[in-house]
Amino acid sequence: MPTTADTRPFLTEHQRLPTSGGRSVLAFQRNGQQYLAVPQFALDVPGHKPGMHSGNADIDSPIYRWEGGRFVEDARLPTTGAECFEYFRIGSAEFLAISSARTGSGPYDENSVSKIYKWDGSEWAQFQAMEGVVSKHWHYFSFDGRHFLALSQGVTNDKIVVRHPRTSMIFEWNGERFVPFQDLEGRWGYSCAYFELAGQRFLAYADHVDGSRIYRWDGSRFAPFQELAEKGGRAFSFFEDDGGAYLVFLNILSDSQLYRWSGERFELAQTLEGTGGRELAQVRTAKGLYVVRVNFIRGTPPTPTVDLNSQLYRFDGGQLTLVQEFPTFGGTGAAAFSAGGQTYVAVSNNMNPELRFRQDSVVYRFND
Repeated sequence: MPTTADTRPFLTEHQRLPTSGGRSVLAFQRNGQQYLAVPQFALDVPGHKPGMHSGNADIDSPIYRWEGGRFVEDARLPTTGAECFEYFRIGSAEFLAISSARTGSGPYDENSVSKIYKWDGSEWAQFQAMEGVVSKHWHYFSFDGRHFLALSQGVTNDKIVVRHPRTSMIFEWNGERFVPFQDLEGRWGYSCAYFELAGQRFLAYADHVDGSRIYRWDGSRFAPFQELAEKGGRAFSFFEDDGGAYLVFLNILSDSQLYRWSGERFELAQTLEGTGGRELAQVRTAKGLYVVRVNFIRGTPPTPTVDLNSQLYRFDGGQLTLVQEFPTFGGTGAAAFSAGGQTYVAVSNNMNPELRFRQDSVVYRFND
C-alpha cells in the first residue's frame, strides 16, 4: 500500500475489456492517439471439454483506441491462436507483427503462420508471413540503422508433426522485407528483450527447456554471453536506476531473480519468491520505478490453478519491494501507458477458474 496519507492501492480498476484467451497486451501510440492490442488465443466451443489447450483457435484479435477516458474497439485483425502483438516503425512505415501458436478447433495444427501487417493509409494490410511452430513472441529492436525482429517459438512434443521451422530466430530488414539472420537454437522459446549497456548490445532470451541466456553482439552476430536458468524461462525486464543497471528474470517453474550488472556480468541481487510467473512490465512515474509481475498458472497444464495473485514491486535501494498484490486469471501480460496526465496499467487474462477462455482483461488506474 502507499506510505503517504493517500491509502488507496496503487492499482485500482478502471475498465474491463471483454477478451477471450487474452495472451498479452500491447500499448502503443500512433498519430497522437493511444491504442491497446490484445491477442486472443481461443474462443470457447460449446461441448468442448474445458482446458488450456481447447477451444477454437481461429479468433480475431481486437485493437482498442483511447477515447473519452476509456478504450473503444477500433479494429480487429484475423488471428489464429494469437500470442503477441508488436508495433514498430521503419522510417515512415508502420508495422504490426502478430505471433500465432496454432490453428483449428481440434485437431489443432501447431505449424502456424505469424503475420506482419503494414499500415496502408486506411487499414492494416498483410505484408509478410513467417512459418513457425507454436510461435509466441515478436520483439523488434534496431541499432546502427539496422532493423531486427526476434521470434521466440517452439515446443518439445513428439505428437506434433513438425513441418515449419521450429527454433527461435532473428530476422533482419533488408530494405524490402524481413529475412532470416540468426537462429537462437532454443526449442521452446517464450520471449526476447534487447538492451544496450556500457557500450555493448545484449539480447536476453527466455526458453522453457533449453536454458535461458543473455547474448552479446560481437560485431556480426549475437554470441552466447551468460547462462541463466536451465528450465522455465518466461520473460526479462531491463532498467537502469539508482546508479546501477538491473535485469529482472521471470521463471514459471521457480523463484524469479533480480540481477545487477557488475561491470563484467549480471550478478544475483535478489530472489523474488513464487512460481507461475509469465510476464513483466515497468511503470515509471515522477516518484519512482515500479515492476509488475504477472502470474499465469500453478500446477500442470492438464489441471492448472489459474486464479492467482500477481505482484506490483517498487524499486528502491537496489531491491524490489512488494507494495501490492492484485488478482489475475491465467495472467499473461501487462503494459503501462499514460493518457490525459494519468498513468494506467493494462493486464491480460487468459481464462477463468472454470478453464474457459472468456475472461475480461483489465485496465487499472495507477495511483502513485
